[in-house]
Amino acid sequence: MALPLLTGAAGTAALAAYLNAKYHIAHDLRTGRGGLIPTQADLDWIDQRYSQNKKLTYHVFEDQAQKQPNHTFLIFEGKQWTYAEFLQATLKVANWLIRDLDVKVGEIVALDGGNSPEHVMLWLALEAVGGVIAFINNNLTGDGLVHCVKLCESRYLLADADVRPNVEPVRSQLEESNIQIKIYDPSFILSLSDTAPIDTSRHSTITPESPRTLIYTSGTTGHPKGVVAPTAKELLVGRTTARYLRLKPSDRFYTCMPLYHGAAHSLCTTPTIHAGGTLVLGRKFSHARFWPEVSQSRATIIQYVGELCRYLLNGPKNEFERKHCVKMAWGNGMRPDVWEPFRERFGIPVINELYAATDGMGAIFNRNEGEFTKHALGLRGALWNWRFGGEEVRVKMDVDTEDIMRDANGFAIVVGADEPGQVLHKLDPDAPLHPGYYNNDAATEKRRIRDVFRKGDLWFKSGDMMRQDGCGRVYFVDRLGDTFRWKSENVSTNEVADAIGRHAQVAEANVYGVSVPGYDGRAGAASIVLADGVTLPNFDFKGLADHAKAMLPGYAVPLFLRVTSALEYTGTLKLQKGRCKREGVDPALTTGEDKLYWLPQGSDRYVPFRKEDWENIKAKKSRL
Repeated sequence: MALPLLTGAAGTAALAAYLNAKYHIAHDLRTGRGGLIPTQADLDWIDQRYSQNKKLTYHVFEDQAQKQPNHTFLIFEGKQWTYAEFLQATLKVANWLIRDLDVKVGEIVALDGGNSPEHVMLWLALEAVGGVIAFINNNLTGDGLVHCVKLCESRYLLADADVRPNVEPVRSQLEESNIQIKIYDPSFILSLSDTAPIDTSRHSTITPESPRTLIYTSGTTGHPKGVVAPTAKELLVGRTTARYLRLKPSDRFYTCMPLYHGAAHSLCTTPTIHAGGTLVLGRKFSHARFWPEVSQSRATIIQYVGELCRYLLNGPKNEFERKHCVKMAWGNGMRPDVWEPFRERFGIPVINELYAATDGMGAIFNRNEGEFTKHALGLRGALWNWRFGGEEVRVKMDVDTEDIMRDANGFAIVVGADEPGQVLHKLDPDAPLHPGYYNNDAATEKRRIRDVFRKGDLWFKSGDMMRQDGCGRVYFVDRLGDTFRWKSENVSTNEVADAIGRHAQVAEANVYGVSVPGYDGRAGAASIVLADGVTLPNFDFKGLADHAKAMLPGYAVPLFLRVTSALEYTGTLKLQKGRCKREGVDPALTTGEDKLYWLPQGSDRYVPFRKEDWENIKAKKSRL
């Protein structure tokens, strides 16, 4: 009699497996809305923390120091701090902030420094006294630095001694605005001695909506804008990210990404604290130091951005690159041409790709271990589409005007499977509008759009183009503004850069559209760095043209090449395209030692692009 029951059970299991594979049920249940949607248990936890007046990441750190005082919290350049030791150091800094600087509850304080233990101490200490931290990009100089410090209305700029050369030239401008500059270094922090507990009354007025941090955008389009993270969001992101990554106290999380940015701050450091794990902090990215630091610290997770992975892949072999304990690489921007070569060369089984933005909504995660989801941002199954499909949509765009295309009734057009579109997120007009920019209502409003699918509705513009295939896999296409139109076709700079970057003689490529007199749209141009050992005399310009034509549709093949010694990046390793776009392909405007080449009509190879070629194009003697 047992046989029919067993057969039925086996059949049920097989059916369940089939439905799970087809509709990604288990994935949807595990990740929710991007993996970080708070559960009722998370909200209950927040309520409990508030009832205990333990509302801050600092309090979570304090709890860990009490629970596991001798567990290693931080490893930096070979030196280690336990949770208890780091808490004592943080209290010394906190008491200095109260006693000497008189930092008030809710006051914004600007913090400008590179990755260091002192930077983390100052961050946690500012939280401990109820302050709000404005994280300044430590690469900023001149007007950009002045803008960011003034924007946050801080009385103080706490600056690492290492950034003094950036600060001193603008000292008078800052001091004229009554901003006091305080320089810190390890010896100053060591000189502090007061470890008295912080008066808990400083936390009693903090609400879930109270600002906790101000993190600036990368500033690729004008001056950086400040994005406020409320207190409850800061707590929830740390907690839910730790859960999604399945972090344990035994995990050692390596990052050399800058702490002033959301990636290292919110997606590495705070989850590590919530899990009671160990933060392995690199001062900054370095080919030479990366794998030795990862190996010697016994890191189990590394954080990346895509170009960091490309650097490592293009770099020389390192004796430590497979002598490590890393089980997962966690980050964003891993490009398809790097994905599998990176995994195979460095022996990392899991690539956990994410999509998120400091000033955005709708994070997407993809824990990839095999073929099915490689190169994707994430996977949307039947449960996800049922629950959230009406809150996140992709719509058709006119990439020239960057306007949403409308139907005969004036409403947006949702794209189909495998069709790229800008991602929009639904907003509740009656709820607080987050995210938003600090002291910049105009910029905040530019991210909103109304009357999208019906009169009176309100949506948030991501500014990013994505596509979703018939299996539910979501892929990044391009940043709106980077996509351009040529020959009446939309060209994705990311997809072209991936293709060009796969040529054996190209180390990396940055693709953009350039205006050409007499032509609508923009012609494709690629700024490339030659691979190690490759020089202009031995570069195969015919081979690159053949490769591009084989990999890309004709309209997407770059018509112009700019050979440069190095691409330009922001401090968070995002490609800068502004200068190349502005200079275009006019040889008279090309700066530095860069060399221009082009693919004339009918040619089988790229050839030098000279002033007479530019004049012939303008005079319509040469056609593109």
